Amino acid sequence: MKLRHPKTGFGERRQKASVLIIVLWVCIGLVAIALYFANSMTYELWASDNRASGLATDQAIEGAARYVSYVLATYATNGAMPATNLYVCAAVPVGDARFWLIGRDPSGTPSSEPGFGLIDEGSKLNLNTVNTNTLSELPNMTADFAQAIVDWRSTNSSGAYTLDYSQLGYPEKGAPFETVDELRMVYGSTMDLLAGDDLNGNGVLDANETNSSGGSRMNCGLFEYTTVYTREPNFNSDGVLLTNVNTASTEDLQTLFQNAGVANADRLASAIGNRRGGAFSGLMNFCLVCRIQGMSSDDFAKIADDVTTTTNTYIRGRVNVNTASADVLAALLMGVGLDQNTASGTAQSLITYRQQNPNNLGSVAWLIDALGNTSAAINALATGDYVTTHSYQFTADVAAVGPFGRGYRRVKFIFDTSDGTPKIIYRQDLSRLGWALGEKARETWVANATP
Repeated sequence: MKLRHPKTGFGERRQKASVLIIVLWVCIGLVAIALYFANSMTYELWASDNRASGLATDQAIEGAARYVSYVLATYATNGAMPATNLYVCAAVPVGDARFWLIGRDPSGTPSSEPGFGLIDEGSKLNLNTVNTNTLSELPNMTADFAQAIVDWRSTNSSGAYTLDYSQLGYPEKGAPFETVDELRMVYGSTMDLLAGDDLNGNGVLDANETNSSGGSRMNCGLFEYTTVYTREPNFNSDGVLLTNVNTASTEDLQTLFQNAGVANADRLASAIGNRRGGAFSGLMNFCLVCRIQGMSSDDFAKIADDVTTTTNTYIRGRVNVNTASADVLAALLMGVGLDQNTASGTAQSLITYRQQNPNNLGSVAWLIDALGNTSAAINALATGDYVTTHSYQFTADVAAVGPFGRGYRRVKFIFDTSDGTPKIIYRQDLSRLGWALGEKARETWVANATP
């Protein structure tokens, strides 16, 4: 028997259709909500992954600081600059993160990729001791800004050269510089003067930076050439003061020379001890007199670390001629009275000599070997205590990335070893300056490492 299909009214069918549509909309809404939360969880996963990478990078930075302390304690004894072949300075692993020590290429060859290693603060000019003549001879500098720098640190408020800082909203300091970044506050400072073309301070011209000089070399800016940290201890590692050759007797000098194994110690001690003409003005002056009296460079290197010409606990502002750039050396020489052509040529001669004679740089006597004891540069440097072959302050410019190349961080540390134990005296976060490791590191550790 055939069952009759119940008749459904139009209104009832319409009601059922409305329910179906509502159910479909509810399903669509639920699906949309599910997709939204799923997408949110994906972003949260990425964010948590980035936070984890950032934490790993932060720990890599702290690990790098401890690593550098070890390197300095092991290889920077007695003011030595650690050679980069003694320690790892690029892509050093700390767990799943890695760090780099952004340095400088010692050859000074223009490059688009940064060098790696520690930076010697002793290779720079000290803002608290350098004169206006030297400052004004640095690349891209002006005489007015050089004078403004000296005026900022001067304690003589009634000097002839005064500037009105009231329009800048703060007073002139009238005290020594505490950091190089303090240059930003000096009257007349601009980023062109301070940073030059190297906006992120990694020592090379990156793709987003413009060479304003138009030549093969970029304008580095004053940050590259100056420091406030250089000081050299006037005592041995055991705390015993160095022998002051300005007050030492002939017998003291004779004992010093004999204990060091200097040839003809008796004759040299007598000749130097009986010298007339006033006190030695610095280490270079004493070295020159020793050489004139017949002491060899090798023999002077035996006593150089044990002598001084001052009673100060620390000697400040010397430039390490073993690591200083040609620009710093030229500015230093012009500051002591040489003309520009002579200073530039002499600076390049010194750079060439130390590249060709890396094992003959144990004391400032190598300057005489390179230039001769009648050189105008040698005699100019002998008028004061300007140069050394030791360094006790170093910059560790640490950049790091976490797992999969994420969580980039960059922190600059200044280490001081002048008291015997490496310690951090300055720390600055430079992450805001952006990527500073070059394109090769980006391609290797970021682009290819991202899952």
